[in-house]
Amino acid sequence: MTTNLHGNESSKRVMRIAGISGGVFDRFRAMGDLAKDPSIDVLFGDWISEISMTFRGNERASREPEAERLAFEMSFVAALKPAIKYIAQNKQKVAVNAGSCDPEAMANIVQQLVKDYGTDLKVSWVTGDDVTEQFKEMLKDGERFLSLPSDTPIDQWGAEPVCAQAYLGGVGIAEALRRGADIVICGRVADAAPVVGAAMWFHNWDREDFTQLSYALVAGHLLECSSYITGGYYTGFKKELLYAKNCTNCGFPIGEIEADGQFVITKEENAGGIVNVQTVTAQLLYEIQGPLYYNSDVTARFDRIKLVQEAPNRVRVTGVTGSPPPPTTKIGITAKGGWQAEVHFFLTGLDIEEKAELIERQTLESMGDYRKEFQTLVFNITGSIPVNPKNQASATVDLRIFAQSKNPDLMSAGAHKGVAPDTPSFGKWCIENCLQGYPGGTPAMDLRQSIGKPFFEYWVALFPQNKINHELHTFDGKTISIPAPTNTNVYPRQQDSYDTPSPLPLDSWGETVLAPLGHIVHGRSGDKSSDCNLGLFVRHADEWDWLRSLLSIGKLRELLEDEDKGKNIDRFEIPALYAVHFLLRDHLDRGANSSSSYDILGKNVCEYVRCKLVDIPKVFYDRGTI
Repeated sequence: MTTNLHGNESSKRVMRIAGISGGVFDRFRAMGDLAKDPSIDVLFGDWISEISMTFRGNERASREPEAERLAFEMSFVAALKPAIKYIAQNKQKVAVNAGSCDPEAMANIVQQLVKDYGTDLKVSWVTGDDVTEQFKEMLKDGERFLSLPSDTPIDQWGAEPVCAQAYLGGVGIAEALRRGADIVICGRVADAAPVVGAAMWFHNWDREDFTQLSYALVAGHLLECSSYITGGYYTGFKKELLYAKNCTNCGFPIGEIEADGQFVITKEENAGGIVNVQTVTAQLLYEIQGPLYYNSDVTARFDRIKLVQEAPNRVRVTGVTGSPPPPTTKIGITAKGGWQAEVHFFLTGLDIEEKAELIERQTLESMGDYRKEFQTLVFNITGSIPVNPKNQASATVDLRIFAQSKNPDLMSAGAHKGVAPDTPSFGKWCIENCLQGYPGGTPAMDLRQSIGKPFFEYWVALFPQNKINHELHTFDGKTISIPAPTNTNVYPRQQDSYDTPSPLPLDSWGETVLAPLGHIVHGRSGDKSSDCNLGLFVRHADEWDWLRSLLSIGKLRELLEDEDKGKNIDRFEIPALYAVHFLLRDHLDRGANSSSSYDILGKNVCEYVRCKLVDIPKVFYDRGTI
């Protein structure tokens, strides 16, 4: 029997870890409120995303020596201030990725802050995620850095890389806590890495305790998006949250991780929201890519996971299996994409398609040969008009003209530099045709969006872990090297993908009703770079055979209709959760950083598919909507 650093028998203890942030804009109250709970051992949070990393990475890469540009997330400091005295009082630990692209600078600020508040909390930081130099050397040596979504080599990208950032695991965090740190500031660690590292420290797990580590990885995946698992984005929100008047102040989640790795997901007691099998299933299916979930420390298998509702707002997770990590980890490579801008017109009533065509023809004519300088130029209609609408708002749609170019003056981005008003520009070309335009011609009056703003391209590939300089910098001035894992597995680049092996005839359940799929099917979708994942699941065991038989890859393409990009779609099943998961490869127009779509994060792909009409067995339909 081992003893952890709390001085208690680890086999008898449960680590309670609270997810206090799912992103830079999450509610700041969580850290201060959960720090008041003495039963919480660890507070962790996610402050960064692919979008923020591109901006912070560019700031760090382009920083002049004397410049004071922020390459970290200052919102963490605002969240930390009301929590400091409680963290010290309750002897809690904190692990966050808010250091973004400059964890040392963030750690220095936090160290001074805790002193200013009269505490002796110790702050350490983790580095190594900036692999720009190693990346450039490998690029010179001919490394192809194949895109994870599309498998195309980086030399076909057509962009000049600015920086490269690797996803680190949790071992550096565990070592920081073992050496006495109270607060650990990280840069680009994997979203679940703080939970993995904290659990390794708390339970004295070894780097090769793969079963336990895989449970911690799954726990981190479930907890890192904060209230996504306590009712946020939940497709059952109407009855269980909205109508139940339980939709405000959704509680932040808490994981209770045991010594063998098994864990329970719960939430703050005195807050709204809900934790049930459906909310946990939805978050489990979010932003995954197949039955195997890769991490720098361990690989977890998802298709055997089981969930049990132990009590109200308490779901136990079992059935997780683990294996060694891959020798590689994910890197995100940032490049400057150019400038982008948009102009909106409102179209009302009749002849919408013809009005949109008129706008497009006139705008393109105004642009002339300059149109060749746009790498992206799209005219998109959002919305539709019902027959005999009841009011003018419902009879109006939005036409969005979206453009990207490497020429800042063409995008009006140089306007603040004294560019002459008669200089050809995107905004001018869009607006100058108003008086010869469509009936009722009305542009959106706030034209600030027509002035170009910089955007970034983002390339996701794999990078060898043994080329990463993973280091821990302790509060007492030591630098500790964190070696790459030595026990690794090389996994196939293509994960298992299959239609259900034994589909049943869809008339097996008798009479059907034509209704939206989402009448009885829950779901969640999201993004990883330009990939879009989509998980769909039902509530009852007798509905599972119908769902898996209905939702083949071919059927999904049919439901997508015009949204089907014709690219590869992977599929697998999680029978114990009555779930079918799809990965739509390279579906999202280069990802959130440069997408021309409104759905930059793929979160509405699920809601689009759920609204499509299918033949639902009447016996299921009669149970009522979710």
